[in-house]
Amino acid sequence: MRYNLLGNTGLQVSELCLGTMTFGGKGFWTAIGEVPQLEVNDLVKTAVDAGVNFIDTANVYSEGISEIMTGQAIRDLGLKRDDLVIATKVLGPMGTGPNQCGLTRKHILQQADESLTRLKMDYIDLYQVHGFDSFTPFEETLDALDSLVKSGKVRYIGCSNLAAWQIMKARGISERKNISKYVSLQAYYTIAGRDLERDVVPMLIDQKMGLMVWSPLAGGFLSGKYSRNASTEEGRRVSFDFPPVNKERAFDVIDVMQEIAKNKAVSVAQIALAWLLCQPVVSSVIVGAKKQSQLLDNLKATEVKLSAEELASLDAVSKLEPEYPGWMLERQGRYRE
Repeated sequence: MRYNLLGNTGLQVSELCLGTMTFGGKGFWTAIGEVPQLEVNDLVKTAVDAGVNFIDTANVYSEGISEIMTGQAIRDLGLKRDDLVIATKVLGPMGTGPNQCGLTRKHILQQADESLTRLKMDYIDLYQVHGFDSFTPFEETLDALDSLVKSGKVRYIGCSNLAAWQIMKARGISERKNISKYVSLQAYYTIAGRDLERDVVPMLIDQKMGLMVWSPLAGGFLSGKYSRNASTEEGRRVSFDFPPVNKERAFDVIDVMQEIAKNKAVSVAQIALAWLLCQPVVSSVIVGAKKQSQLLDNLKATEVKLSAEELASLDAVSKLEPEYPGWMLERQGRYRE
């Protein structure tokens, strides 16, 4: 297991991060997973034993149960809290009232306290806004987050599922007000869905922000269960076909990954994860699992070495179609070569 700095901070996080969306299972979240506490403990132990020091959860996962089970597993296993980097999120509804969602000062401060209660911890390492709130001014959100940092309840702040312009606007406000900045972005990024590279990746590199990747296997589509001539009646995509994937393009990618996986005697999932681990912008790749076998397979991705030729073949089959202004920027960039 290797460790990377989280953006322009001195915080070192494992290149694989344990995702907890499968923990518990309540309401909508049963489609993702219903892992009970004893099995959660086993998954956390397996990850930590492999060198994972980064765990990501969210208040909305199973309506708070995921946070409860994550904290309980850490205590049951006798893990030292300060050896771990714990991340959670805020935005989604945690009740039926009109103020029980969003990125208002009221909701953020309330949910930070409730997340700490569920986790049974006295601080959160990385507190992330889970998306965009079109009702709440950026200044209100950032001031609330900064107050959490100043209080010691939060160490760093990050964001998730935001557009490049939204992140830059937020960072500009933080710079002007001399308050805490987003240090990282959690976003969807896979070899079958490289849209992030159009605007967000260049912005992250320019701003020296960290990138945490969610759903690196495209909701299981790159797990090895799916191919052009075969389908499966198992897995998450049967009941929850998300995130959106251009399946024909993805099958082209899977064809190449299958050949590389066969030559290396590894799984297709490991190739998909290894490709992400080769991307310089990536700080950590979030892997979630319902079973030990899935987690163990994913952890082995850190041992897969892709050659320059293999990376080139994967890039060729998965690269984005040219889009304006990207193709013009590339063309005019040659003036300086």
